[in-house]
Amino acid sequence: MGTSLINPIAFSLGPLQVHWYGLILGLGALMGLLLIIREGRRYGIPQEFFMDLLLFGVPSAIIAARIYYVAFRWPDYKNNWVDVFKIWNGGIAIYGALIGAIICAVIYTRYKGYNFWRIADICGPGLLIGQAIGRWGNFVNQEAYGGPTDEAFLRGNLHLPDFIVNQMNVNGVYHHPTFLYESVWNLVGILVLMFFRRRHFVRAGEIFMGYFIWYGIGRFFIEALRTDSLTFDGPAWLVSIVNSLWSPMTWFGFQQGAIEPGYGNIRVSQLLSLVLIIVAIIFIIVRRKTKTNLEHYSDPIVSTRIAGSEHVSDHHDHTAPHAGHAKTEADHPEKPQVERKE
Repeated sequence: MGTSLINPIAFSLGPLQVHWYGLILGLGALMGLLLIIREGRRYGIPQEFFMDLLLFGVPSAIIAARIYYVAFRWPDYKNNWVDVFKIWNGGIAIYGALIGAIICAVIYTRYKGYNFWRIADICGPGLLIGQAIGRWGNFVNQEAYGGPTDEAFLRGNLHLPDFIVNQMNVNGVYHHPTFLYESVWNLVGILVLMFFRRRHFVRAGEIFMGYFIWYGIGRFFIEALRTDSLTFDGPAWLVSIVNSLWSPMTWFGFQQGAIEPGYGNIRVSQLLSLVLIIVAIIFIIVRRKTKTNLEHYSDPIVSTRIAGSEHVSDHHDHTAPHAGHAKTEADHPEKPQVERKE
């Protein structure tokens, strides 16, 4: 980051240095939360539920993101255990964060009595807005950029402002602003998901699957431009398939970024993106064919815990008057009937 024009340190509080990266990630999480809370209100879900979900989900996501990254960069850390915990130096993976967040969400929603798929649907657009904003943290840190490109391409073809073009000058070489590509793709995805979630034919779980499909498509094509991808060694036929699927990008003048030697030949995020897209599509098709009583996105969302407590309350409300009535009748015995003569 020797040529970075932006100081990654936003401000200092004594010995504590506050990084722009952390502030931007926090802003992304906050904006995503606000969007989720707003949608949750339509279903009568208290905002505290989503705030607690974020409170538990963020640490889970960060821990899983770091584990995911370190696992694929193990040679860099096996002799430097202390560096594993230096997360402020960078080194987290979004797919790892998603794994941690989903595991946390499954546990928490079950604990609260909500259907996981219904809550996940609400969270889909919020995840995208968090990622769209969060990518600007990579911009400040001058990381997660793509391969070399010409200044003319950035200014003339993409019409980018000076502050972005200049920040993409890394040690005298201009690079693709892949952070920007992904951020814009995610912003468009928010609009797409918000459009579809108002359509009456959408079933429970499909907005969340739509999130994986949309994000997976963008990540597959953008990831290959980067020069810092996590990789692994795979068979030649798999490399050929991935490269063939990505080849349409060359029609627009893009070239794949170099893969660091010694780590592998297949980008993990590219392959995982393909898998998630396929799994999400299969998930939607199979559920629609095998389940006839699937809830729609627009159907009410009810917690089984809340419903259960209301049922118990209603039971007591209905039995109490009867008990009181019985007591009254016991206190006032029936009067003997007088025989009526015709």
